[in-house]
Amino acid sequence: MGFSRAIIFLFVLVVAQHGAKGEIPRKTMHMINVANMKGPYIGVVIPNLFELNPLLQSPSYKSSNFNIDFSGRRFRFGTIANKKVILVMTGLGMVNAGVTTQLLLNLFRVSGVVHYGIAGNADPSLHIGDVAIPQYWAHLGLLNWQRNGHGPNEELALEAAGDYSRKYGNLRFADYTTNIKHNKKVDNQLNRFWYQAEEVFPVDGTPEERQHVFWIPVDAHYFKLAKKLQNIKLEQCVNATTCLPTRPKMSTVLRGASASIYVDNAAYRSSIYDKFKLSPVEMESAGVALICHQQRVPHITLRALSDLAGGGSAESNEADTFLPVAAKNSVIAVVEFIKLLH
Repeated sequence: MGFSRAIIFLFVLVVAQHGAKGEIPRKTMHMINVANMKGPYIGVVIPNLFELNPLLQSPSYKSSNFNIDFSGRRFRFGTIANKKVILVMTGLGMVNAGVTTQLLLNLFRVSGVVHYGIAGNADPSLHIGDVAIPQYWAHLGLLNWQRNGHGPNEELALEAAGDYSRKYGNLRFADYTTNIKHNKKVDNQLNRFWYQAEEVFPVDGTPEERQHVFWIPVDAHYFKLAKKLQNIKLEQCVNATTCLPTRPKMSTVLRGASASIYVDNAAYRSSIYDKFKLSPVEMESAGVALICHQQRVPHITLRALSDLAGGGSAESNEADTFLPVAAKNSVIAVVEFIKLLH
């Protein structure tokens, strides 16, 4: 048992003895200790039930019929391709993803984290059903909203103190105004916002000494392995009558991004692609990546594209139709990736 894990264990015991809220019951703590004696495990982090259920039904997943329920999460133990895994569902959004990943890493012996699910797509070179595996993730929900009347050359509030910066681009609302005369000056009281880097406090850093990160890298070895998946066969059809026009493919890509925002807007989709050259856009992966980055745990994310994030049909979002095939493809991807791990 390493020093940091010993400290966590002692803290848990103290909390349990004093009966604080959020304590780990003695029976649960015993189950955690039993599970950890059989580790380490690959942590498989899944956003929602429609992404979890296809994995539970996959012949590649063998359940041990041993679960640990704690803090509203169910940690399921089993194997994928004879590799020991813990499956855990996060729920929707960045906060759920971050909290669940932190619990996973604090409670269990985890050698690495593999995150999978569906996503919207901002990349014109990719298509619905494809699986995108980014090298970097960013959180696009941390913003500095600029005062009306100020422009890109004027310092943001608290910028001088190092809290905020104008490094990562901005979105000016007036640039998307419609139904105006060409000779009229366009403006908007919402002005613009600037994307911000996250504050991080790495486990091997100095407590309370912040660092900043915008593009969070996945594990270099995991990403190299992921490049071997490009010829994996993926599902093309939802059913006998509803199929995608082209066979989906696996792609390693440069960047993905998350925010607790469902993107179904072509203008915003185009804006973030132009600024950042993003491929998948969704609501959890950056939360998983940030926790793993802080804890120095290897991680990677595989996301199957269920829709064009507002860039497709004007009448409806394609996810309503193609979510099932995207979910299946995300499971195919994660199973094939785990087979490559040693």
